[in-house]
Amino acid sequence: MEKRLQLPLQTADLIAGFMVWVVLSSLLPSIKQDIAIPSDAIALVTAIPVVLGSVLRVPFGYCANRFGARTVFLASFAALLVPVWLLSEATTYQELLVSGTFLGIAGAVFSVGVTSLPKYYPKERHGFVNGVYGFGNMGTALTTWLAPVAALALGWRGAVKLYLVLLAVFVILNLALGDRSEPRVKTPIVQQMKQIGADARLWILSLFYFVTFGAFVALTVYLPNFLTSHYLLDGVSAGAATSIFIVTAATVRVLGGWLADRFDCYKLLACVFVALAAGAAVLALAPGLPAYLGGIYLISIACGIGNGTVFKLVPLYFTKQAGPANGIVSMWGGLGGFFPPLVLSASMAAFGTNAPGLAAFGLFALACLALSLKMKQSSR
Repeated sequence: MEKRLQLPLQTADLIAGFMVWVVLSSLLPSIKQDIAIPSDAIALVTAIPVVLGSVLRVPFGYCANRFGARTVFLASFAALLVPVWLLSEATTYQELLVSGTFLGIAGAVFSVGVTSLPKYYPKERHGFVNGVYGFGNMGTALTTWLAPVAALALGWRGAVKLYLVLLAVFVILNLALGDRSEPRVKTPIVQQMKQIGADARLWILSLFYFVTFGAFVALTVYLPNFLTSHYLLDGVSAGAATSIFIVTAATVRVLGGWLADRFDCYKLLACVFVALAAGAAVLALAPGLPAYLGGIYLISIACGIGNGTVFKLVPLYFTKQAGPANGIVSMWGGLGGFFPPLVLSASMAAFGTNAPGLAAFGLFALACLALSLKMKQSSR
């Protein structure tokens, strides 16, 4: 019975983790009314949870193999109680940065499920299973939609404190329902890293995920503040628009995994990178709000399919070193979410427009298109 519960339980774990991960960026319009944040530091505040959430994915993937998903999820949710409480009590910009940094633990849990869940299923279903787990990205949508609503009723500090209850619930759920007998991999991490470090496929998949998941994370944290400042939406409307972006990407990720189980993964990735470049071109034209949202949602569909496809290939290529391989690829995906908000802010500061930053992203996507076509030829 425990084994049957792991897919829904760990997917719910990821939803909860990602809800916590983006609480700071989702409530930023409200927080700015209470705490003075330098205008040139707003992008840093929204991006800072991404840093630790990315770097920790490598040790979290290894620990999931070594100690089991139950232990890692339990420890993570318990540890998150501290930064969530600190965020709810923050009164300065510096305190936002400190608490936001440690919220990154919530983003790091992604590598736990993608390492653990394939143990319960045959290889032919790994794309779909990891796609279902990746549906946990929905957590970011729930927070971007619900947190501003809760802030209207309770104030932003009260809204943050609700997440303490959420974390306590998931500590109890994992304690009761987590698989105590999950198969363990005890090979030392250094030995596993030596085995996979020289494999070019690991770094190419990391690059692909840097673009697909990075774009997803970057726009998740960037859109609420951009839509309120540039298109003058209120916080709730901006949160709803961002939630649609996230829900689309999370739902399509399941489809991406399913398609990757049945079709050529590199053809799928080639289509993904074409769509990302096209979406970036639309945004660079700085159109009215309807067209801008159209470009955003095209990017969300491409991100979802790309994310699902990459995590079909990782367990396929690195079955025996799944922990660190998943950790490295997902780490680069998380880091991919850190840089675009900073690049877009720098572009706006230097040129008065986001267009140069978006053009750079489009060119990056086209370079990945060429690489995916080359990988398709090599796979033959």
